[in-house]
Amino acid sequence: MNDKYITVSQLTRYIKYKIDNDVNLNEVFLKGEISNFKAHTRGHYYFTLKDDGSRINAIMFASSTKKLKFMPNDGMKVLVTGKISVFEANGGYQIYVNDMLEDGIGNLYIAYEQLKKKLEAEGLFDQTIKKKIPRIPKRIGVVTAPTGAAIKDIISTIKRRWPIAEVYLFPALVQGEDAKEDIVKQIHNSINYDIDTLIVGRGGGSIEDLWAFNEEIVARAIYECPVPVISAVGHEIDFTIADFVADLRAPTPTGAAEMAVPDINDIKAYLEQIKIRLNKAITNDIKRYREKLNYLKSRPVLVNPITIYQNKEMVFDNIIERLKYSMKDIVSLKEKRLITIKNSYALKSPYQLIDKKANKYLQIVSKLETLSPLLTIKRGYSITRIDGKVLSSVKKIKKKDVITVEFSDGDIKAEVL
Repeated sequence: MNDKYITVSQLTRYIKYKIDNDVNLNEVFLKGEISNFKAHTRGHYYFTLKDDGSRINAIMFASSTKKLKFMPNDGMKVLVTGKISVFEANGGYQIYVNDMLEDGIGNLYIAYEQLKKKLEAEGLFDQTIKKKIPRIPKRIGVVTAPTGAAIKDIISTIKRRWPIAEVYLFPALVQGEDAKEDIVKQIHNSINYDIDTLIVGRGGGSIEDLWAFNEEIVARAIYECPVPVISAVGHEIDFTIADFVADLRAPTPTGAAEMAVPDINDIKAYLEQIKIRLNKAITNDIKRYREKLNYLKSRPVLVNPITIYQNKEMVFDNIIERLKYSMKDIVSLKEKRLITIKNSYALKSPYQLIDKKANKYLQIVSKLETLSPLLTIKRGYSITRIDGKVLSSVKKIKKKDVITVEFSDGDIKAEVL
C-alpha cells in the first residue's frame, strides 16, 4: 500500500521537470511591481514581483544584473523577461530574470538607442576630439536645478577641495517637457562668463526624469560648447546621451566636482615637494659655487697679486735692456757703414770717377762704330737691298727685279737686265 505514496522531493522534482520542459514557460514576459528587493554582495538580485492579485519570487543573477542601466528598488514597476522553474529546497516556483526594463520606457529605450547610433555615426562620441579639462581652473560653471542635492553637493565639494575657485550657477529645469530647451539655453549663456569648465547634470531619478539629457538638442549643445564639459547625470549606473558627447563623464554630481578641481591638499603637497627639490638644488649650487670660489681664491693671482705685478716688471725691464743693446748694435753697424761710404773712392774723387766712366763709354762707342755698316759705306762700299732686305748673294736676284743700292750720301734704284 505504501507504494502509492511518493516523497515531497519526488513530487517537487516531477513538477520542476514538467515546468522546465514546458516551452511556454522557457521564455516568459511579465510586468509587475518590485517588492522585498535585496542586492546580494555577489551581485545577484532577489525580489518579489507582484500585481494586485498575486506575486512570484524572482532572482536575477550577477551575469544579467551587470547589463542593467538602472538600479531596481522597491515600488518600481518593471518589465522582465525570464524562465519559470522550481526551487527544490522550498518547493516554490519562481522566475529567473534575464532582462529588465522600467515599465513604460520601452519606446524611450528604442529612441535612446536610435539617437545614440546616429550621433556616434556622426562622430560626436569620438574620443580624439574631447577637450582637456583644465587642471587649475579659476571659474566653474554649473548647469543644473537651483535647488536640490546636486548643486549643494557640487558647491560643497568644490569649496572643500579648491576654495579659490568661483562657482557660477546657470539655473535650469532638469526634467519635464521644457527642460531640454532650458538646459540648451543655459549652456549657451555660460559661454559669456569666461568660465574654465562647465558641469552639466542633475541628481538621480527614473529614466523619465533623466530624459532631458537624452535629447538631441542637448547633446549637440554640449558637443558644440567651446568650454570643456563634464556630464554629471544621475547615479553611476545611469548613462545618458549627454555622457557620451561630454568631454568627461562623472558618475555623480559630487564626482563631477572632484574631477573639475584639484584637491588643495594635493597641490600643497606637490608645492612642498617642489620647494624641497628647489632648496636642494639651490644648496647644491651654492656648494658648487663656493668650491669654485675657494679654488679661485687659492690661485696665486688672488693670493699675492703683487707678485704677478713684480714678475711682469722684471720681464719688462729685461725687454728694455735687450732693446737698449739691440739699438746700440744697430747704431754701431750703421756708423761703420757710414764711415765706409765716406771713405769710398766715389765720394773722395768724384771727377776722376766721372772721367773713368766717360773713357769707358767712348771705348764702347768706338767699338760700335767699327761694327757699324755706315762706316763701311763711308769707306767706298755700298749695300744692296731688294724689298727692304739686304742682298748677300747674286743668286737671290733675277731679271726685272728692282734693287736699291745704298751709298754713304744717298741711294739709287736699278733694274736687273
